[in-house]
Amino acid sequence: MSSEVTDTSKRKARGAFFTPAPVAGFMVSWAVRDSRDQVLDPSCGDAAFLVPAVRRLAELGATSPTVHGVEIHGQTAKQAESLVGEAGGCGLIETRDFFNFGTTEAGPFDAVVGNPPYIRYQGFSGTARAAALRASLQAGVNLSALSSSWAPFVVHASRFLKPGGRLAFVLPAELLSVNYAGPIRRFLLENFGDVQLTLFEHQVFPEAQADVVLLLADQFGGHTESAKVRQVRDEWALQEGAAEDDDAPTAWSPHTPAEKWTDLFLSPAAADVVSRGRDVGAFASLDTWGRTRLGAVTGSNKYFTLSPAKVQELGISRRDLVRISPPGSKHLRGLALTSAKIAELGESGKAVWLFRPSSQPSPGAMAYIGHGHDLGIDQAYKCRVRTPWYQVPVLPAPDLFLTCMNADTPRLTTNSAGVLHLNSVHGVYLEEGLQLLGRELLPLASLNSLTLLNAETTGRSYGGGILKIEPREADRWMMPSPQLVQRHSAELRKIKRSVLAKLNRGKLLEAVEQVDGVLLAGLFSPEEIGAIRSARQRISDRRIMRGRHNGRTNGIHQDAGMEVLRSDR
Repeated sequence: MSSEVTDTSKRKARGAFFTPAPVAGFMVSWAVRDSRDQVLDPSCGDAAFLVPAVRRLAELGATSPTVHGVEIHGQTAKQAESLVGEAGGCGLIETRDFFNFGTTEAGPFDAVVGNPPYIRYQGFSGTARAAALRASLQAGVNLSALSSSWAPFVVHASRFLKPGGRLAFVLPAELLSVNYAGPIRRFLLENFGDVQLTLFEHQVFPEAQADVVLLLADQFGGHTESAKVRQVRDEWALQEGAAEDDDAPTAWSPHTPAEKWTDLFLSPAAADVVSRGRDVGAFASLDTWGRTRLGAVTGSNKYFTLSPAKVQELGISRRDLVRISPPGSKHLRGLALTSAKIAELGESGKAVWLFRPSSQPSPGAMAYIGHGHDLGIDQAYKCRVRTPWYQVPVLPAPDLFLTCMNADTPRLTTNSAGVLHLNSVHGVYLEEGLQLLGRELLPLASLNSLTLLNAETTGRSYGGGILKIEPREADRWMMPSPQLVQRHSAELRKIKRSVLAKLNRGKLLEAVEQVDGVLLAGLFSPEEIGAIRSARQRISDRRIMRGRHNGRTNGIHQDAGMEVLRSDR
């Protein structure tokens, strides 16, 4: 393995993704405003921010610019000092863990700038995690154990600011959408007089395969009830004069500081329609209909899921099998999964059986269990923690399936076949009294523009442009209310066959327009319906464009069998 590959792997392990020069230059120009400004980068890496800070201070009249940094990696810290020196400044770089760096040791600073390390909670553990959470708690912010490394960085770095100081950070877009970032969202609005966010249409850090947002927080010690939001194409559009086609900043206010900020992508007109849809009782969250549950985790789908041909080859008895929706969700793009469709999938070689032996396994099942031992399947994580290892825990068959990884939009599909589900999809269990209506019409009724728009702001965008929705998020996903569906049930039944035909031809947006004509036309004006369609299109385009820029979208779309939502299709 080359030293370059090794260095890259080590940098990723400690969450270091170096910042493009246009991004660092833009942020430093915003944060550093006076030749006497004291500047800190608490995760300075190779001085991507400190070098432009030296140049910025010199432009403002400083004769011997001095900047401060903290860097956990010794060799990188020395390189940063050297680069700052070559730029004509003096770099005071502490080689240590920033969370063990106290506010009494340096500062306060006028500007704190940088790109905090991004390590997900699975790798952010031990003494490092303990120090980070302790530092945040000292600032009065209690973070979840699920927090990634950037979250406590924001809090601890702010403690080094002077009153009125400025924080400029590159952060993952998780800031806007994940539950564990709620305390950070609250902290920013309650501790800064001005909060600005810059969003990108394209990926800025393809290496990290994560979407980012630029946080520009001013007037430390103040507070605000809104954030200013600006969207640009890419890092080059940040340069002065290059963003003439991009939107000017718009103000956005959350209902509560800690709630998700994903609604900030909406235009005022679209946000008003969403709000009124809830207020008049026409739309309600999915948990009004029922509860969403994760599917079964086998520990090895390749071993536990079997096609009919494989079952016959192995001689496994029917009593050692249960019927399942095959892994993945490509087959769940219509309105119902029927027994006939399951049979068709099985004949085409799809795994429609789950190996789940009875208390007295058949000879074929016993032989297959032995084969699993030989393969080491019994030592896979989920297998070794259950007894017996080959007995996969399952839930009853859900009423509806909910696709959780989507290139277009999450889909609800009626489980007419009565099969079980794996964790490649979610199951929706309808409330008693709503099962008949929900199973018959909710997948159809969910194909409306307001529900599609809300999916974009309720779920979260992943690398490759994929929209993922977790069960807790799905519970909040806006659906037509039971009352609205019941009121229009006859009209929905009339268009059901036509909508299904459009879906089968890949014409999702035409199907959505037909459902809109039943559910939305009596609630909103054509202009208002147009506003939510435009908002959905814009957010979806942004997500998909970033995925294409990352070079991974096409493969994921093909694997998932999903249609990209485009109005020109």
